[in-house]
Amino acid sequence: MEWTGTTYGNAWMHKWLIRMLRYIDVRILYAFTSVFVIPVCLLLNPSAGIIYRFFRVRMKYGRLKAALSTYTNHCLFGQVVIDKFAMYAGKKFRIEIDGQDYYQKLAAGDESFITLCSHVGNCEIAGYTLTQDQKVLNALVFYGEKASVMINRAKLFAGKNVRMIPIRPDMGHLFEIDQALQKGEIVSMPADRIFGSQKKLSLPFMGETADFPYGPFSVATLRGLNVLVIHVMKIKSLTYKIYVTPLDYDKDAPRQEQINQLATGYAAEVERIVKIYPTQWYNYFEFWNNETV
Repeated sequence: MEWTGTTYGNAWMHKWLIRMLRYIDVRILYAFTSVFVIPVCLLLNPSAGIIYRFFRVRMKYGRLKAALSTYTNHCLFGQVVIDKFAMYAGKKFRIEIDGQDYYQKLAAGDESFITLCSHVGNCEIAGYTLTQDQKVLNALVFYGEKASVMINRAKLFAGKNVRMIPIRPDMGHLFEIDQALQKGEIVSMPADRIFGSQKKLSLPFMGETADFPYGPFSVATLRGLNVLVIHVMKIKSLTYKIYVTPLDYDKDAPRQEQINQLATGYAAEVERIVKIYPTQWYNYFEFWNNETV
């Protein structure tokens, strides 16, 4: 599936949401969206049926549990969006980190490395939290994202040693990635949606095959880089937990085998996290190659 999502709303809406969040508790907006916004979305948006099938087929839930989980999933996604704008407004969240030592060890070294994320949880928070002085973190972001979102991201990233690389249709982002890696910097990219190049890998994932982008694993193996998978999961209203997991692969194996090892390890780690936090799966399209109810 080609990555085409943008944050809902226009610049005026984003501006007023940020202003509002400077003065009110985010939990008030959580309640408002859960009662008045999410039910309408479930009626009008095809994402409801897609996520319902996820719970029925992948998680093997009964009809009632799948329906309730679909509602919960959309509520949590609404909260993730609200939290993003709350951070733009200056609000703070409690962050717990599992595996921070893996990140700090690589960040303190001279070599560049790759971090892979997915559309599970709220990965953007990692960019505001797992930062340090030694290395620049280059985060790939969607080229078509709303200008107001990009501006607010840039404000939060200012002073945190984080730089954004928009994924461009002309593939110009590949040059920027290469430059960053030559300098020994960090590159963070999503690895669960196909973007830019259409080259892909079909991998076993939650009982069926699904397509994952070839590029992130190719970039890592081209230079024999260390790779971390990072997930940021909402565990309470105002608390997130970051999971940092290293991916091992045989750097002496033939390159295609290295790519397969990395990709398979990544898919397994995403599956592990999804099974712990199934209601924070935010891929609202037919993800699997043979999806049936």
